[in-house]
Amino acid sequence: MGQITPTIDFANELADLNNVKGKVAYLPGGYGGIGEAIAWGLALRGARIAVSGRSREKAAGLASELTTRGMAAMGIAVDVKSVPEIRDSVDAVVEKFGSVDILVNCVGIQHEEALLDVTEDAYDEVYQSNLKSAMFLAQATARHQVAAGKKGKQVHLLSVRAKLGLRHRGYSAYCSTKGGLVMLIKQHAMELAPHGITVNGVAPTFVYTEMIRHVMENPAFKKQLFDRIPLGRIADPKDVVGLVLFFCSPASDFVTGQTLYVDGGITASQ
Repeated sequence: MGQITPTIDFANELADLNNVKGKVAYLPGGYGGIGEAIAWGLALRGARIAVSGRSREKAAGLASELTTRGMAAMGIAVDVKSVPEIRDSVDAVVEKFGSVDILVNCVGIQHEEALLDVTEDAYDEVYQSNLKSAMFLAQATARHQVAAGKKGKQVHLLSVRAKLGLRHRGYSAYCSTKGGLVMLIKQHAMELAPHGITVNGVAPTFVYTEMIRHVMENPAFKKQLFDRIPLGRIADPKDVVGLVLFFCSPASDFVTGQTLYVDGGITASQ
């Protein structure tokens, strides 16, 4: 039996492992605290960026910042609770840039309600925003990616609450939708693997954004949280960006169906 170790052109193949230049990346929810950092991270590496969300003004504002710096970007208004609007938004990206190589789903909301007080309306809104939208964003993107006959990337933002409950807080809707998204990622990965499309998730612990201001302004909860995390802090948006870039680049071509926890070690401990 001859040599089975492949011959690798290290100078070229390894140089392109993290290359997303020229790729089209669609970021629903991409003008939020984490999404904006990801948009900049991809754009600075040459990707063309489409950002969407409920606020056309915020989406257009981020796109304008990127284009002012010489990067290609567009902003779209979309209500992710509407499947037709989801499909129209993906079509608009393809119409503008010619393809949609990368989906980075940054959509996520939370209505905190104790179990005994959870309302149907609040639960349904969290489900529609966090899980149902992920299903149909992935579907709309995959239809274009499969039709194009090229490899593609899909990345969903989750949370450690996909794996861990949270004591003394009303997180039923949030935890159940993020936990469901873990399995949606696995199933989509299996169905899209024959097309060379990978599907993965990035699940941070609490991240310094406006969304958690109420938590950070609670000294007792903040201390308890920091004490539980082995690295002694919560995440910064840039802690999330590197992992998303990995899943969007050729470096992750043999990784699919995975959820990577960006959590300072909390899910590795009791």
